[in-house]
Amino acid sequence: MARESTPQPEREEEPQEPLFTDKRRIDPETGDVRPEAATATSDELSEDDVALLQEAERDLVAEYRDRAARAEAELQNFRTRVERDRQANREMVIAEVIRSLLPVMDDLDRAEAHGDLTGTPLELVAQKLRSSFERYDVKPVGEVGEAFDPAHHEAMVRIPEAGAQGETVAEVIEGGYTLGERLIRAAKVAVKVPADE
Repeated sequence: MARESTPQPEREEEPQEPLFTDKRRIDPETGDVRPEAATATSDELSEDDVALLQEAERDLVAEYRDRAARAEAELQNFRTRVERDRQANREMVIAEVIRSLLPVMDDLDRAEAHGDLTGTPLELVAQKLRSSFERYDVKPVGEVGEAFDPAHHEAMVRIPEAGAQGETVAEVIEGGYTLGERLIRAAKVAVKVPADE
C-alpha cells in the first residue's frame, strides 16, 4: 500500500533583518582610514599588483603634468594673441583719427606752400599738428625726385621726359602718410617716365 503523505504544516518564517557589511575604507563618522581596510588591501594585493598600481599612478601623474603644461602653453598663446590684437586695434584707431585729420593737414600744407602761414597763429597750429603726428610715428610719403613706388605712390599723371632714368616723382599733388609700417594714404604724384625715342 502506498503511503499517503501528510501535508506538513507550513512554518512561519521569521523575517530576518538584512545583513550589511560596511566595506568602506574611510569611516564616515570619523573620517579616518579603518585599520582593517588598510591591512585588507595590502594583504589582498600582490607585489605585482602594487607595482602595476605604482606604474599607473606615475602614468597618471605624467598625464596630468602634460595636460597642465599644455594648458599653460595655450594660456600663454591666448595672452599673446590678445596683446597682438589689442595693439592692432590701437593702431587701427590711431590710423582712423590720423586719416580724419589729413584734410586739415593738406590745407595747412597748401597754405604754407603759398606763404600764407608765416607769421600767423595757424603756423603754430601746423607745428603742433606735425609734432603730434611725429609722436605717433606718422611720416609723410612722397617727395619730388624719389623713385616711384606703387606701394606708396598713386600715379595721377605720367610725364614722358627725354633722358629720364626710370620712373621718378616729378610733383606731389597730395602727400601721403604712413603710421609705422602701415600706409594710411598713398601720395598722389605726377611721375616722370623715359620718353620713347
